[in-house]
Amino acid sequence: MLLRPLSGLILAAALAGPLGAVSVRAQPDAPPITAPQPPAPAERLPVKLARLASLLGRDGDVRIVAFGSSSTEGAGATSPAMAYPALLERDLEERLQIGASSRRSITVINRGKGGDTAEAMARRLERDVLAERPDLVVWQTGSNDPLAGVPLERFVELTRAGLLAIRATGADVVLMDQQWCSKLSGQEGAERYGEALHALAAELGVPVIRRRALMQSWVSHGLMTPAQMIGPDGLHMTDAGYRQLAKAAAAQILVGAGLIQPALARN
Repeated sequence: MLLRPLSGLILAAALAGPLGAVSVRAQPDAPPITAPQPPAPAERLPVKLARLASLLGRDGDVRIVAFGSSSTEGAGATSPAMAYPALLERDLEERLQIGASSRRSITVINRGKGGDTAEAMARRLERDVLAERPDLVVWQTGSNDPLAGVPLERFVELTRAGLLAIRATGADVVLMDQQWCSKLSGQEGAERYGEALHALAAELGVPVIRRRALMQSWVSHGLMTPAQMIGPDGLHMTDAGYRQLAKAAAAQILVGAGLIQPALARN
């Protein structure tokens, strides 16, 4: 269930009228009468995705670009319909119909390209992302750079520039970090790219879909095994992995828009 922030005024009703001939005397030992205290205002949920929150607050349609490499394109999935962006679109549409006065249109455009590093994504940011005029960009990055030998400083520089360019259009942005897989775990220094991504997100106040930590929790909680989640190549997710990722991404996006409590987004 979606929990929306409550707004508006709490109205207090007052009773007035003559008491007639009835005389009322205060008892000398009676405790003092105090007016009832109004209820505490409902706590507002934090909003990190202001544009999305505004659109959803007036039942507006939403246009999302899923930007990234093979994990976004859907490598390892049995069909494009099982890539996480397609599943994310369906999940968000279903969740956001609850409480809407009219049917919302949620469009998720898949702009993933296998093998892309920060260098390659920077070259196509304008054409593949900004030109689509998105309300929200979900940017999955940081997996191919350590495998391709892109210097960490260059990765940070290009990612920061991309985030600022997206925000300059008025769009919201969410980052998605590395997958948890044997190929990256065996690559020396790969974790530094994930750490740098989180540091940059903290610096700029960008929400992060913590894919690596989520995948570890799915295994530790018995939702799936590593083999059910990652394909035989040791890098790309399976249909089951993408399905769980889309569910988690949808929840994190709704948290960022202030529509559900962070505790309800855990899965």
